[in-house]
Amino acid sequence: MGTTTQTRISLGLDFGTEAVRALLVDLAGNECASVAVKYKHGQITQTLPGSSKPLPNDAALQHPADWLDAAARATRRAMKEAGVSAEQVVGIGVDFTSCTMLPALADGTPLCLVNGFEGQAYAWPKLWKHHGAQEQADRITALAKRRKETWIDRYGGEIGLEWFFPKILETLEKAPKVYEAAEVWLEAGDWFVWQLAGLPVKELPRSTCQAGYKGMWSAGDGFPTAAFFKALDKRMANVVRDKMPGKLFAPGQRVGGLSKSMARKFGLAPGTAVSAAIIDAHAGLIGAGVSGAGTMVMVMGTSSCHMINAKVEKIVPGVAGVVDGGMLPGYFGYETGQAAVGDAFAWLLKLVGQKDFKHITEQAMHLPAGSEGVRCVDWFNGCRTPLMDGNLRGAFAGLSLSHGPGHLYRSLLEASACGVRWIVERMRDGGVPVRKYIATGGLPHHNPLMVQTYADILGSSIMVHPSTQGPALGAAILGAVAAGKKETGFGSIGSAIKTMSAPAAVGGKVYQPDRKQRKAYDTVYTDYLNFADWASQGRARKI
Repeated sequence: MGTTTQTRISLGLDFGTEAVRALLVDLAGNECASVAVKYKHGQITQTLPGSSKPLPNDAALQHPADWLDAAARATRRAMKEAGVSAEQVVGIGVDFTSCTMLPALADGTPLCLVNGFEGQAYAWPKLWKHHGAQEQADRITALAKRRKETWIDRYGGEIGLEWFFPKILETLEKAPKVYEAAEVWLEAGDWFVWQLAGLPVKELPRSTCQAGYKGMWSAGDGFPTAAFFKALDKRMANVVRDKMPGKLFAPGQRVGGLSKSMARKFGLAPGTAVSAAIIDAHAGLIGAGVSGAGTMVMVMGTSSCHMINAKVEKIVPGVAGVVDGGMLPGYFGYETGQAAVGDAFAWLLKLVGQKDFKHITEQAMHLPAGSEGVRCVDWFNGCRTPLMDGNLRGAFAGLSLSHGPGHLYRSLLEASACGVRWIVERMRDGGVPVRKYIATGGLPHHNPLMVQTYADILGSSIMVHPSTQGPALGAAILGAVAAGKKETGFGSIGSAIKTMSAPAAVGGKVYQPDRKQRKAYDTVYTDYLNFADWASQGRARKI
């Protein structure tokens, strides 16, 4: 749409695994321009730039320069496309994959860009999907339980291998010189916001969202104590004091203004309000227009993150995290998830030798509920909720020579839906109400069979939010909130969500459950729980 020179705009920067998106939105929620730019180095999983030495199979790294360069290019292109001037942009919001984290010097220089460390893999940013720290995560969990640390309960009794401190401990043990040289450990989203605002290290803005869900932090208790870290490894005793400087800000809080150097790089005005970062999936909840309790937002992509807000704090076994104000002020935000969704579908497609989903989807659509006896447990990248174990593996059962690719695909869709039902039942059993469902992210728009299967197995309607840029919109809303009431008229984050998400919600498709399938799917779900119990060696039934 066109804009006038008086139209005030908010910029949302949405950092994904492969690319960053710049979304320009006016304060009424109308999208002005959306531009995505891929990272030059993409995911670094085979060798470091300029090296032929292979990385470990579980490594997943990124190049920090890609984040700034791609974001600046995307922003400039979006500004040009929309005809927006720098003075019209009142705020910048940032969402980022998490836990993607890195070591840096006190001046913000990533350690991998420091002479002598460019060839050391552990000096590079670890992408969220870096899976080298399972052993360290297990030890943190075991120690917390042995010491009866109360914070472990907020994470369902398990610390994930993708999280902040397991990745630090992995570096300490495998590359101690990197750990010693690191003056700052931080989330990539916080690093990016820090660079935008150009603040001194003592004012480094750390996100309460990222710290709360991935860093074992809470507003009441802070990070785990020095005594805990000393018991974990005496070299880590003072990791928080010595290597984690900064101040904590909630998403939507203004951390500062855009620095002059970054204003030149991005083509924006110096002093433009910059919001604290938020986890990308959590920004999707805001972009989906949720400003209260009881609605589960399912952000579906290569993996899925399911989030819900509640007025009460409940300890639910296996839930990946509950944080006071983690997503919205005044609510306890609960995060759950599945480690393999879209990438599991893509893996299966490759496995059966098909080039696209058209033929295999047609086969699956003509099969009855239950895939004619084929069953699946969908842990092809481990299990997030509720077992929090990246070592668990998926499986198919009930196969015969009469079954084909369509059976495998439908069974995988059903398993994915059963995984969500399992999560929902755990939440409800734990006292957290789940009343409605909104699906967002790229996957629901391209896979109607998946959404219908979810609706059937959940026994509830699901609205697919029409915006394909939910996290970017959520980030833009937070940018507007950071700009303040004087600039935007928004007195609260709730009012900003209701106003700015409204245009994107028009035309959302609603999938209704097929009640005739309920009995068949109840059987499938029971089989799924039994199969999951077998695949986890009896752990599933203990949750």
